This record gives sequence, structure tokens and C-alpha cells, in this order.
Amino acid sequence: MPRKTPLVIGHRGAPGYRPEHSRSSYELALAMGVDAVEPDVVATRDGVLVVRHENEISGTTDVADHPEFADRRTTKRVDGEALTGWFTEDFTWDELSTLRGRERLPAVRPSSASFDGAQPILRLRDVLDLVREGSVAHGREIGVVLEVKHATYFAGIGLDLAPLIDRELRDAGWAHGELPLIVESFESTVLGQLRARGIAATYVYLIEAAGRPYDLLVAEGKRALTYPETVEPAGLDALVGRVDGISVDKRMLLARGNTIVADAHARGLVVFTWTCRPENGFLASEFRGPGGKGAFGDYEAEWGVIARQGVDGVFVDHPDLGVAFFRG
Repeated sequence: MPRKTPLVIGHRGAPGYRPEHSRSSYELALAMGVDAVEPDVVATRDGVLVVRHENEISGTTDVADHPEFADRRTTKRVDGEALTGWFTEDFTWDELSTLRGRERLPAVRPSSASFDGAQPILRLRDVLDLVREGSVAHGREIGVVLEVKHATYFAGIGLDLAPLIDRELRDAGWAHGELPLIVESFESTVLGQLRARGIAATYVYLIEAAGRPYDLLVAEGKRALTYPETVEPAGLDALVGRVDGISVDKRMLLARGNTIVADAHARGLVVFTWTCRPENGFLASEFRGPGGKGAFGDYEAEWGVIARQGVDGVFVDHPDLGVAFFRG
């Protein structure tokens, strides 16, 4: 992607204002000036790639209001965690297309929740086409940051995501550098699979503040590196040549004395961070203000700590605030 410092990425569009992953969320993010938007990708039973935060969709759609799907409610273990609800892999795309989106955090974002039920969910192809058209309409090159969700889990149930993503990107004209593309995942295995397939992209390894990546946990058990160990110098050394960068939980960059950005840059790796949000409920305690979880705190002070470390990209839920701060 073109070098701007940092890239401002609309995290699932503009979910501070519209239900995440909705068409209006993405359109608003493009209009507010983002460099890229980030769709999360999961699969349907018939192999269609849809954009949802998780494959469990009870919190982001009106599926519970559809009596014809009541018997699909079930409990599954996804990445080792028991979840109860409705799962994309138990539906065809035709069935999912009858659902409508909902705000995932209505107590924090009641204004966004006022748009509940207004829009259907989207496929990855819909977002790719929307961004391509938006680039023309807004007169600037806009990218996609494609997050691959639960790749090991999906492979285990016979829905290997890598070939599905490969085919979709090629069919949509996004596989050969036609438009800026970043591919990211909390599992490095699928990043390697897509790179081996020749998808021209910047490959970014997502890093949690704690725990182990599920793909490596399955393969190596407790011998697998933890996420925090991965961003230590020896862990970063092992990433060189395998990925182009890392994207870390912002809490890791807010920890006093951390050298993650400098250490990664010394090895030629870019560093993104997620997610910069203005509401008290998402800010570190020292930056919170009055008014409850949904009120804005001193987000500029928190974001300043992050910006001064020289990050290469930031994920934001309020693109207008992100563009104003990180471009100001």
C-alpha cells in the first residue's frame, strides 16, 4: 500500500456510527477519508465468504427473530471456546441473505443501533466491489485489509478458507496488486498459505495481548510461542521473511517502556495497532472521563502515546476522528 504514516483504516467500516460491516458503515468510512477498510471474513455452508466479526452471528444480525432458523441454534467450540448461538457455516448464502444487521454494542452506541434491521449482510465480493467503486468516486486509491477469521476451525469442518479467498480475490481483480491489499490473521498458517498461492498483498500477523495463536496451539501444544513472546526480539526475528508486519493490541503499545515498534522496524516489519476508539469503555483507565462507557474520554491523549511510537497503521471505529487526529 502507499506509504502514509500511519495508514488510517476503517475497522469494519465506520462502526462508531453505523452497524459494523454494513454497506452504510463502509460507505461512510470511505467518505470520511480512510486509506483502507477492514472486512472480517468467515464462510457459509456452501463456501461463500461473508463479512462478519465472528461466525457466531446472534449479536450482529436478527437471526433470533427468524422462527424458520430456530432449530439452527447450537453450541460449538470455536478456537477452544464454547459458544452458543447461530453460526454462518450452518447456513447457505441464500439463507443468510434474508437476515439484517444489528449494532453489536447497542448500550455503548445507541445512535448506531437506531439503524438496526435496515441493511442485509454483505459478502466479501460486495465489499471489494464497493471499495473499487469508492476509489473512483472519491478520486483516491483506497485499500482493503482482509482479516481471515478462525482458519484452523473452518479447515477442521471442511471449509478451507485459503482456496476460497484465493478464488474470490482473483475473480474480483484484487489478487495481483490491482488495488492495495493487506491480508491479516491471528493465525500465521493461513497467511503462509495465501502467500504461497501468489496473492499479491502485504501480510500482517495479528497479535493479542495474551494467549497463544490457535493454529500453533493445535500443532504444537504448550510449546507454541505465546503472542507476547512473538513480539520479543527473538520472536520478531522468526517472523522476518514470513510476514511483512504485525498488528498488535493497543494495550501492548500503551505499556510503559515497550519497544515493540522500534524492534519491529529494526527488522523491516511494519507495525499496526487495534483498535483506536474514543469511548471511555475502550480507553485505558488514565484516559477515561466522566459520563459513562459511551461518553468520549481523553482519546487524543491515548492516541498520542501510540502515534509517537511511529506506528505504520491504526484501526479506528470513528474514521473522521482518526483522519483528523492522525493526519492533523
